[in-house]
Amino acid sequence: MSSIIEFKRPDGKTSKGYLTETSKAAPAVVVIQEWWGMNDQIKKVADTLKNVGYRALVPDLYKGKVALDENEAKHLMTDLNFLDAAKEDIRGAVQYLKSTGSKKVAVTGFCMGGALTCLSSVHVPELNCAVIWYGYPPLDLMDASKIKIPIIGHWALHDDAFNISGVDQLEKKLKEAKVNFEFFRYDAKHAFANEEADQRNLPYLKYNEEAKKLAWTRTMTFLNKNLK
Repeated sequence: MSSIIEFKRPDGKTSKGYLTETSKAAPAVVVIQEWWGMNDQIKKVADTLKNVGYRALVPDLYKGKVALDENEAKHLMTDLNFLDAAKEDIRGAVQYLKSTGSKKVAVTGFCMGGALTCLSSVHVPELNCAVIWYGYPPLDLMDASKIKIPIIGHWALHDDAFNISGVDQLEKKLKEAKVNFEFFRYDAKHAFANEEADQRNLPYLKYNEEAKKLAWTRTMTFLNKNLK
């Protein structure tokens, strides 16, 4: 079953999201969009998780807007308050899933959603684990001492959107804070797991099926271990 639902944020406001599930008692994953918004591609990621036994909820961070081109995406992302999205929308989504049947909940996100996954690992205490895909926030926003959950991260070595040197700095930060994490680096470009990346005709995006398959295999092993 899939539907658009409403859920409460911790501040009392409401958010909407795409929920897909077969059992309310199943463990759950909050799936965070790329900078394009809550489009069909990110809903398919949620459906994939449902098909292997998870509930999945995609919070609509752009409140109904979806970008069709790069300029629009940049504009929508620039207007988004990242800390509010992590502390309110994403935390609200995690709380909703826990209050409606899931004992354990993960967060995963891609590109902009990867950056928000990093922030959620700091600001959402109800989380059980996190999977980051090629995105990180300004590193001064990452108080790694507050991270109490296991994390894995998938990174592209040839990423023009999120330079791999920033990944090295984030890794150093997590090591110093003794966070339980593992980072994987792929011989790939940005958005390598998005099967629609090549259709965008942007030079820094490139779908890589081999890297995607390996990253998803590692992700499922990690989720099954930490959620089931």
